[in-house]
Amino acid sequence: MGGHSHWSTIKRQKGAADAKRGQLFTKLSKEITISAREGGGDPNMNPRLRLAIDKARSENMPADTIKRGIERGVGGGDAAALVETTFEGYGPGGVAIIVQVVTDNRNRTVSELRTTLTRAGGSLGESGSVAWQFDNVGFISLNPGDRDPDEVALAAIDAGAQDVRTEDGRIEVYTAPTELISVRKHLEEAGLAVETAELSMLPKNTLTLDEDSAGQVLRLLDTLEDLDDVQKVFSNADFPDAVLMEYAASS
Repeated sequence: MGGHSHWSTIKRQKGAADAKRGQLFTKLSKEITISAREGGGDPNMNPRLRLAIDKARSENMPADTIKRGIERGVGGGDAAALVETTFEGYGPGGVAIIVQVVTDNRNRTVSELRTTLTRAGGSLGESGSVAWQFDNVGFISLNPGDRDPDEVALAAIDAGAQDVRTEDGRIEVYTAPTELISVRKHLEEAGLAVETAELSMLPKNTLTLDEDSAGQVLRLLDTLEDLDDVQKVFSNADFPDAVLMEYAASS
């Protein structure tokens, strides 16, 4: 688990201070639009939209921007041109990578992904080539504060969590995708501070990388996440602590 989870934690911390707010808001707006288009504009009836709105609010997206994203989704127009899809590939050291995108130009996105992966010593794979190595899950990150981690873990299990892990003083809760919002609600009602709640992809097994490959993969994942059409990136990489510490210090 270790190094795999640490990268996600560092990315969340880095994102909170990231200067690229415009790019972040664009990606969040796309998720809101797609969610509203697929499931309707009422977040009380559309769990995915509820998650997207909550995420946008946590990043201090203006309410008017959120409203416009919903209206764009339910109103058709240029939102109909947005395509949501997933690409699979490999990075240095044979690490498996999944990239979720929302794009209005598939050919452009494929070209950017293939170029980025190839330059890093990786390759774009066929559909299904690596997806079998991941499970779709709901993911919740908790800050237990002064609460006993074991008590928090029990509360999460009672709320319906499938798995609970502790990383760097945080509690990571994994749920069935359909149970994410319910578990989150129960945890919040128990007085726990939910930092992140989102749908994710968890590798069934991780691949431990040497320091050289780990550095290359970290840079590759960063570059992929910075592409405008990319929404989320997942990998099965397990990074050495020394490489992660250096990465965190330079971020």
